[in-house]
Amino acid sequence: MEASTVITATDKTLSYSLLTSETRDFLISSSGDQVKVDELEGRTIGLYFSANWFTQCQNFTPILADIYNQLKNQGANFEIVFVSSDENQSSFDKFYKTMPWLAVPFSDLQSKKSLTQKFQIEGIPSLIILDSCGEPIQTEGVELIYRYGVQAFPFTPDRIAELESEEKANQASQTIEKLLSTQTRDYVISQNEQFQVPISQLVGKTVGLYFSALWCPPCEKFTPRLATVYNNLKDKKMDFEIVFISIDRDEAGYLNCYQSMPWLALPYGDETIKVLLKYFNVEGIPSLIIIGPDGKTVTKEGRYLINLHLDMAFPFTEAQLLRIQEKIDEEAKSYPKSFYHNGHRHELNLVSASSGGGPFICCECDEQGSGWAYQCIECGYEIHLKCVQEVGEDKPEKKEASAANSFCACSNGQNDKDFGRV
Repeated sequence: MEASTVITATDKTLSYSLLTSETRDFLISSSGDQVKVDELEGRTIGLYFSANWFTQCQNFTPILADIYNQLKNQGANFEIVFVSSDENQSSFDKFYKTMPWLAVPFSDLQSKKSLTQKFQIEGIPSLIILDSCGEPIQTEGVELIYRYGVQAFPFTPDRIAELESEEKANQASQTIEKLLSTQTRDYVISQNEQFQVPISQLVGKTVGLYFSALWCPPCEKFTPRLATVYNNLKDKKMDFEIVFISIDRDEAGYLNCYQSMPWLALPYGDETIKVLLKYFNVEGIPSLIIIGPDGKTVTKEGRYLINLHLDMAFPFTEAQLLRIQEKIDEEAKSYPKSFYHNGHRHELNLVSASSGGGPFICCECDEQGSGWAYQCIECGYEIHLKCVQEVGEDKPEKKEASAANSFCACSNGQNDKDFGRV
């Protein structure tokens, strides 16, 4: 997958007048000074569309500020301009105090509107990168910062291609030892009084790298579900292990969080944690990265697959997922083609991914499912197969837990409201 969208220079040259207005030829600094817009010519510029009221902006801003300060200390010819979507002047002032860069004055609504329209900003935070000639070259600056950090500068297509090439080379030589060990540590710890387990014992196993933290509500919801799957697989003597990678803000939080987990962990504050976050481009938690027995990444969607298929997802390979889907499709043949939902007072029709189904939020249990569902075509009302069994008077014959209904057992947790930003 490409790391970013590249914009060609044709008809895309930034007019610096977009950063000015009829009565203003300057930007403001965090210290309150005025900085002439023409002083930005020749610099790489990031237009930062953000607002104080959005949690993801609050989380990303200090990360961006750290990168900005590093680049400034290195003497990089780089600047950022804050384009605010805040509600009022006081909110702008409060948020802007956390930023070390320039900004379009909050009162200049027309300039902010023009910039938003020119770059087709549909969501925040958004970071548009302009090269030293003022031409936009990257639209996915936020992703690039999360993925590469300071190394992404100067954000040119050539630089990003170089970093992607390095990523592929690293992935080709990836092993579980390289991922988890350091020059001074070749072990992970267990719950048994932090007993040291050599990383070499993980070689040849399927390993889940579980990024989580005590402060994250979605993690609190997902961890016991993952623990059930883990214990089931252990009971079946499967070669599966999980390593907790803590994003907790202090050691007390780490210890509190880890005590609910039956698997292994990296020590709190280990130097490897930041490396792994960047290597796997982890932007939100909980996140479960699956490493295969050969040490290569099988999938970054372990959380999604656990929620859909529980322990049947193991070993998370494409072949296993295909087998699950084939079984789901076969079992779904025994379900009625339609079902009258008394509460909804409509007829719900059985749909698959190929006939109108797909990822959805169940209107009965408010959890996400995928593929097979009962759906009202007229209004989009959609429920899990298992929920039909629970609410309908003319319900299908109740089945034991199977591939056909396990896919809807729980939310896939990919919604923003259910995703903790790192």
